[in-house]
Amino acid sequence: MRRLRCRLQAATLLLLCVAGVTAEHLQAENLHLLPPDEHNLVRNRQMRVPPRDCHEMLMMSSGQAHDGLYLIQPGDSPIVAYCAMREGGWTVVQHITVNSSVDFDRTWAEYKLGFGRVSGDHWLGNEYLHQLTRGPARYKLGVKLVDPDAITKMGEYDPFLVEDEASAFRLRLGLFQGTSVDALTLDTENYLHDNQKFTTKDRDNDNYFQNCAKLEFQGVPGGGWWYDACAGANLNRRNVIYWQKDCNKERLCKYAWMMVRPSDTLKLIQSKDCKKDEL
Repeated sequence: MRRLRCRLQAATLLLLCVAGVTAEHLQAENLHLLPPDEHNLVRNRQMRVPPRDCHEMLMMSSGQAHDGLYLIQPGDSPIVAYCAMREGGWTVVQHITVNSSVDFDRTWAEYKLGFGRVSGDHWLGNEYLHQLTRGPARYKLGVKLVDPDAITKMGEYDPFLVEDEASAFRLRLGLFQGTSVDALTLDTENYLHDNQKFTTKDRDNDNYFQNCAKLEFQGVPGGGWWYDACAGANLNRRNVIYWQKDCNKERLCKYAWMMVRPSDTLKLIQSKDCKKDEL
């Protein structure tokens, strides 16, 4: 029996080596978001101590890091994330393509730890959103929307925080700026997403008499989101990416991203503090 177990372990190791993967590359808590044939695409897989986020990785590389997959460690264990380095070291926490093959109609447990393919359409996970944004640095949220004509709109919320699971991953947002409309904190009746708890098809935390995550459009449920009653924005409905006037069933968007990085305001304050220390 021991010989058989050893042979199976040896065969598994051989398969990993053939795929260009070693046991060292597998140390990530969310490897279910990364197919085995993409393990060798993780750019910093040899690092013993991964950076906290993509922006820290960019700073460690003196601004030379490329877009791609990286190990980061916002909590106790490393995770794999896609880093948008050319745009300033954003950690991508969500990506969706209209009519995506990835199903966003998922359970609370799946939204907690993530699903999809981190190199494509995916949700990184509410637990990791919490780990990333809980500090000590202050973080901001970036929302990127692209229509079929490749016209891109961007919005930022600073600061951005996702509370822990005990608080139902409640969303906390600061001031908005950008070329897109403010679809999350604009104080319209029934559509204020700021300060809302997260809702999934099996965990109803919204302010509507029905579960907003279950409501369908063209046969597709809404998916998990920080609903009010119900939505002025929803980037997890895969048949229609919804962001008020920017993306809707009349004005279709092709892609959407949600990304996080440390606040520019915090970096400005730190920079001023450093200059004071030098005086």
